[in-house]
Amino acid sequence: MVGLRLWLRRTAILCQLGSKADTRLDLLEHALAHNLVGGPHGHEFFVQKAIGWALREHAKTDPDWVLAFVERHPEDLAPLSRREALKNL
Repeated sequence: MVGLRLWLRRTAILCQLGSKADTRLDLLEHALAHNLVGGPHGHEFFVQKAIGWALREHAKTDPDWVLAFVERHPEDLAPLSRREALKNL
């Protein structure tokens, strides 16, 4: 069951990829915030990678929002997620 929850969380993080300006920031923030380091799945590679991927893709549309999110979570964002989020900024 733990494995299934991991993939459901990853799907929740990635479900808005490609939405660009239509991204629901409240849903993205919720999915990201509930999967950061310190949470039950925040240590999982695939969750950390998904967080970084979602942030990196959204940064193409709204880099200021992504930078603000990264700045709000200096200790909670895994290094992998941070690196991916800031890759193209």
